[in-house]
Amino acid sequence: MTQGGERRLRPPNNTLNERAVAWWRAQWLLFTLAPVAVLAVLGALIAPARTWLLVPAAVLAVLGLACTVFMPMWWFRVHRWEVTDEAVYVRTGYFWQEWRIAPMSRIQTVDTVRGPLEQMFKLSTVIVTTASSKGAVRIEGLGHELAAELAEQLTHITQATPGDAT
Repeated sequence: MTQGGERRLRPPNNTLNERAVAWWRAQWLLFTLAPVAVLAVLGALIAPARTWLLVPAAVLAVLGLACTVFMPMWWFRVHRWEVTDEAVYVRTGYFWQEWRIAPMSRIQTVDTVRGPLEQMFKLSTVIVTTASSKGAVRIEGLGHELAAELAEQLTHITQATPGDAT
Protein backbone atom coordinates (compact mmCIF):
# COMPACT_ATOMS: atom_id res chain seq x y z
CA MET A 1 0.00 0.00 0.00
CA THR A 2 1.12 3.53 -0.65
CA GLN A 3 0.70 6.51 1.66
CA GLY A 4 -2.77 7.30 0.35
CA GLY A 5 -3.96 3.71 0.90
CA GLU A 6 -4.20 2.78 -2.81
CA ARG A 7 -2.61 -0.44 -4.07
CA ARG A 8 0.40 -0.53 -6.35
CA LEU A 9 0.15 -2.48 -9.56
CA ARG A 10 2.41 -5.52 -9.40
CA PRO A 11 3.20 -8.05 -12.09
CA PRO A 12 0.76 -10.97 -12.29
CA ASN A 13 2.14 -14.08 -10.56
CA ASN A 14 1.52 -16.92 -13.01
CA THR A 15 3.67 -17.90 -15.96
CA LEU A 16 2.38 -19.72 -19.00
CA ASN A 17 2.86 -23.42 -19.60
CA GLU A 18 6.44 -24.18 -20.64
CA ARG A 19 5.10 -25.87 -23.81
CA ALA A 20 4.12 -22.37 -24.99
CA VAL A 21 7.76 -21.81 -25.97
CA ALA A 22 7.66 -24.79 -28.37
CA TRP A 23 4.23 -23.66 -29.64
CA TRP A 24 5.54 -20.17 -30.42
CA ARG A 25 8.61 -21.69 -32.09
CA ALA A 26 6.40 -23.85 -34.29
CA GLN A 27 4.41 -20.75 -35.28
CA TRP A 28 7.62 -18.85 -36.17
CA LEU A 29 8.86 -21.79 -38.24
CA LEU A 30 5.58 -22.02 -40.15
CA PHE A 31 5.46 -18.28 -40.81
CA THR A 32 9.11 -18.32 -41.88
CA LEU A 33 8.93 -21.47 -43.97
CA ALA A 34 6.07 -20.32 -46.22
CA PRO A 35 7.69 -17.22 -47.78
CA VAL A 36 11.16 -18.82 -47.83
CA ALA A 37 9.79 -21.86 -49.68
CA VAL A 38 7.95 -19.70 -52.22
CA LEU A 39 11.04 -17.57 -52.89
CA ALA A 40 13.32 -20.63 -53.11
CA VAL A 41 11.04 -22.48 -55.54
CA LEU A 42 10.62 -19.39 -57.70
CA GLY A 43 14.39 -18.82 -57.58
CA ALA A 44 14.99 -22.37 -58.74
CA LEU A 45 12.47 -22.05 -61.57
CA ILE A 46 13.19 -18.52 -62.84
CA ALA A 47 16.86 -18.39 -63.76
CA PRO A 48 17.04 -14.64 -64.65
CA ALA A 49 15.61 -13.68 -61.23
CA ARG A 50 17.45 -16.35 -59.23
CA THR A 51 19.68 -13.94 -57.27
CA TRP A 52 16.80 -11.52 -56.62
CA LEU A 53 14.75 -14.37 -55.19
CA LEU A 54 17.30 -16.54 -53.39
CA VAL A 55 19.05 -13.70 -51.51
CA PRO A 56 15.80 -12.53 -49.85
CA ALA A 57 14.94 -16.21 -49.16
CA ALA A 58 18.26 -16.66 -47.36
CA VAL A 59 17.87 -13.41 -45.41
CA LEU A 60 14.33 -14.35 -44.36
CA ALA A 61 15.49 -17.83 -43.37
CA VAL A 62 18.29 -16.48 -41.16
CA LEU A 63 16.07 -13.84 -39.54
CA GLY A 64 13.23 -16.33 -39.11
CA LEU A 65 15.48 -18.89 -37.46
CA ALA A 66 16.96 -16.26 -35.14
CA CYS A 67 13.46 -15.16 -34.14
CA THR A 68 12.42 -18.80 -33.72
CA VAL A 69 15.23 -19.35 -31.22
CA PHE A 70 15.16 -16.12 -29.22
CA MET A 71 11.70 -14.50 -29.33
CA PRO A 72 9.73 -17.31 -27.61
CA MET A 73 12.15 -17.34 -24.67
CA TRP A 74 11.74 -13.59 -24.32
CA TRP A 75 7.96 -13.80 -24.55
CA PHE A 76 7.88 -16.52 -21.92
CA ARG A 77 9.69 -14.20 -19.50
CA VAL A 78 7.26 -11.31 -20.18
CA HIS A 79 3.85 -12.97 -20.43
CA ARG A 80 2.11 -13.34 -17.07
CA TRP A 81 -1.44 -13.78 -15.81
CA GLU A 82 -3.35 -13.95 -12.54
CA VAL A 83 -6.93 -14.26 -11.37
CA THR A 84 -8.14 -12.86 -8.05
CA ASP A 85 -11.64 -12.48 -6.64
CA GLU A 86 -11.62 -8.90 -7.96
CA ALA A 87 -10.08 -9.10 -11.45
CA VAL A 88 -8.18 -10.90 -14.19
CA TYR A 89 -4.66 -9.51 -14.71
CA VAL A 90 -2.66 -10.14 -17.90
CA ARG A 91 0.72 -8.80 -18.99
CA THR A 92 1.75 -9.39 -22.60
CA GLY A 93 3.91 -7.78 -25.20
CA TYR A 94 7.24 -7.74 -26.87
CA PHE A 95 8.76 -4.30 -27.27
CA TRP A 96 5.63 -2.55 -26.01
CA GLN A 97 4.26 -4.36 -23.01
CA GLU A 98 0.59 -4.20 -22.18
CA TRP A 99 -1.02 -4.79 -18.81
CA ARG A 100 -4.73 -5.53 -18.92
CA ILE A 101 -7.00 -5.69 -15.90
CA ALA A 102 -10.54 -6.99 -16.29
CA PRO A 103 -12.69 -6.43 -13.17
CA MET A 104 -14.94 -9.40 -12.42
CA SER A 105 -18.00 -7.13 -12.52
CA ARG A 106 -17.23 -6.29 -16.19
CA ILE A 107 -16.75 -9.86 -17.48
CA GLN A 108 -19.44 -10.90 -19.94
CA THR A 109 -18.22 -14.26 -21.28
CA VAL A 110 -15.38 -16.71 -20.73
CA ASP A 111 -14.31 -18.97 -23.59
CA THR A 112 -11.57 -21.50 -24.19
CA VAL A 113 -10.10 -21.98 -27.65
CA ARG A 114 -7.75 -24.70 -28.93
CA GLY A 115 -6.48 -24.31 -32.46
CA PRO A 116 -4.87 -27.25 -34.28
CA LEU A 117 -1.33 -26.20 -33.37
CA GLU A 118 -2.34 -25.57 -29.76
CA GLN A 119 -3.90 -29.03 -29.63
CA MET A 120 -0.62 -30.59 -30.78
CA PHE A 121 1.12 -28.94 -27.82
CA LYS A 122 -1.78 -29.65 -25.39
CA LEU A 123 -2.37 -25.93 -24.89
CA SER A 124 -5.43 -23.68 -24.80
CA THR A 125 -6.32 -20.00 -24.79
CA VAL A 126 -8.80 -18.51 -22.32
CA ILE A 127 -10.65 -15.50 -23.73
CA VAL A 128 -12.33 -13.19 -21.22
CA THR A 129 -14.77 -10.87 -22.95
CA THR A 130 -15.58 -7.68 -21.09
CA ALA A 131 -17.59 -4.53 -21.63
CA SER A 132 -14.36 -2.79 -22.64
CA SER A 133 -13.93 -1.17 -26.04
CA LYS A 134 -10.33 -2.46 -25.96
CA GLY A 135 -11.60 -5.98 -26.56
CA ALA A 136 -11.23 -9.31 -24.87
CA VAL A 137 -8.44 -10.26 -22.48
CA ARG A 138 -6.58 -13.33 -23.79
CA ILE A 139 -4.50 -15.74 -21.73
CA GLU A 140 -2.66 -17.83 -24.30
CA GLY A 141 -0.35 -20.77 -23.72
CA LEU A 142 -2.13 -22.47 -20.83
CA GLY A 143 -2.23 -26.22 -20.39
CA HIS A 144 -5.66 -27.37 -21.55
CA GLU A 145 -6.64 -28.77 -18.12
CA LEU A 146 -5.66 -25.52 -16.40
CA ALA A 147 -7.55 -23.51 -19.03
CA ALA A 148 -10.73 -25.53 -18.39
CA GLU A 149 -10.35 -25.09 -14.61
CA LEU A 150 -9.70 -21.37 -15.04
CA ALA A 151 -12.78 -20.92 -17.23
CA GLU A 152 -14.88 -22.73 -14.63
CA GLN A 153 -13.36 -20.66 -11.80
CA LEU A 154 -14.01 -17.40 -13.65
CA THR A 155 -17.58 -18.42 -14.36
CA HIS A 156 -18.24 -19.10 -10.66
CA ILE A 157 -16.56 -15.87 -9.54
CA THR A 158 -18.40 -13.71 -12.06
CA GLN A 159 -21.74 -15.29 -11.17
CA ALA A 160 -21.12 -14.38 -7.53
CA THR A 161 -19.93 -10.84 -8.38
CA PRO A 162 -22.57 -8.10 -8.58
CA GLY A 163 -22.65 -6.28 -11.92
CA ASP A 164 -21.15 -2.85 -12.33
CA ALA A 165 -23.89 -0.23 -12.12
CA THR A 166 -21.93 2.28 -14.19
